Amino acid sequence: MKGKVILKKIGIGIITTALLLSQPMQMVYAEEGNNPEATEEAADANPEEKTKEQIAAEEAAKKQASYDTPVDTNGLENWPTGPNVYAASAIVMDIDSGAVIYGKQIDEKRYPASITKLLTVLVALENANLTDKITFTDECLNFLEWDDANIGMRIGEEITLEEALYGVLLASANEVSYAVAKNVGENLGIGYDGFIELMNERAQELGCKNSHWVNANGLHDENHYTTAYDMALIASAVYQKEDFQRIEQTLEYKLGKTNLVEEERILDQNHKMLWPENYYYYPYAKAGKTGYTDQSKTTLVTMADNGNMRLAAVVLGDYGVDAYEDTRNMFEYGFGNFRKVMLSEQSKSEDIESFADSNAYIVLPEAVDFTNVDCEIQLSDSDVNNADMATAVYTYQGNIIGKAEVKVSDVYKAKQSAAVTEKKDSKKSTQTGAAKDEEISWKGYLPLIVMGGITVAILFVFLPIWLHLQRKRRKNRRRR
Repeated sequence: MKGKVILKKIGIGIITTALLLSQPMQMVYAEEGNNPEATEEAADANPEEKTKEQIAAEEAAKKQASYDTPVDTNGLENWPTGPNVYAASAIVMDIDSGAVIYGKQIDEKRYPASITKLLTVLVALENANLTDKITFTDECLNFLEWDDANIGMRIGEEITLEEALYGVLLASANEVSYAVAKNVGENLGIGYDGFIELMNERAQELGCKNSHWVNANGLHDENHYTTAYDMALIASAVYQKEDFQRIEQTLEYKLGKTNLVEEERILDQNHKMLWPENYYYYPYAKAGKTGYTDQSKTTLVTMADNGNMRLAAVVLGDYGVDAYEDTRNMFEYGFGNFRKVMLSEQSKSEDIESFADSNAYIVLPEAVDFTNVDCEIQLSDSDVNNADMATAVYTYQGNIIGKAEVKVSDVYKAKQSAAVTEKKDSKKSTQTGAAKDEEISWKGYLPLIVMGGITVAILFVFLPIWLHLQRKRRKNRRRR
């Protein structure tokens, strides 16, 4: 009895000690701000909010920090020093070669906002006709908030795809973007969701690796994001479309009467660099798309052509009209410091037989020679075993300076065939080794398996006898 009392006292002591030790831990959590209840209480105790001046100072500090963030391409040896920009991510890409001539955090995932519509338009142009009918349903309108860009389309209203694209590109109309995706998707038999899947597939085909699209207009969603590099690929692709260029270079478009609305709607180009009268006008700018949400901040895509080079500039996470200044400075840098290097005039890699385009080129600054350039042949997954055509990717210190479609040489085919054979042999060897290891492993367990079997057999034979003897003993005890 005394032992039980002692154990009981020890148990109470342990519990009490544990409770006491737990109190300081709770205080530490509250001090570090990890306790939600304590945080809320502290907030209630200090209801003072930040002043406008404090908020402005914080924003100015963030803006300056973004401006001071190094430009990645400035770290390349003998590369011209590019301008600092306020944008969180920025890129200048040569549209026809894919060369990256300016880059700042180009692979960082960021929210695109309305520049999403460039991909929407690209997929629509490639999968529909401009004369196709676009019908507006409640689904196309009921998601709109009061401050979302729109042109006041009504349920049941009908326009052509061409008219709709003016609404998408010039006025950035969110309900029109949705209607384009929905109607084109339905005509393809895949619906709105299928159109969004097409957007993701097309982006991947272009080489986008860090983007994900969940809607056709760019309204904020945490799962809807892209990068400056991916957006430049999309911009370069859509700029190749003549219909896109024609629509983009229209500063003002009159959407005529429809089946439901008699009045004309005037749609104005939102991109300030395209308006000759605007302070931010840039004479080489030919097309582009604006974007903004609270989460993305200002986003801007611009395509420019100086008669010698065609460049696409993308800024993400920028600050209002600073996006235009950043873009202008990047274009001036690109047009002023780089030259085309014709691949047909340079020594070819032994892996290349010929170029699909005799005018294929890469882009380099004056201080970098072609002998310092690396070339890698890339095949699509479907063409690994047997392909005549491939993509030659040219890089300088890891930075892409151009791509070209090429016909591969017999030397490359032989190397590729040998590599495939070696891979198969290696796989076969691995499988054989695994089988041997499995056999050895099995043999190692064999004695244990045998012993286990013998044990089971002994139990099977003697257990009934033992149970019988036990029952017999119990009977004898009862008889006594």
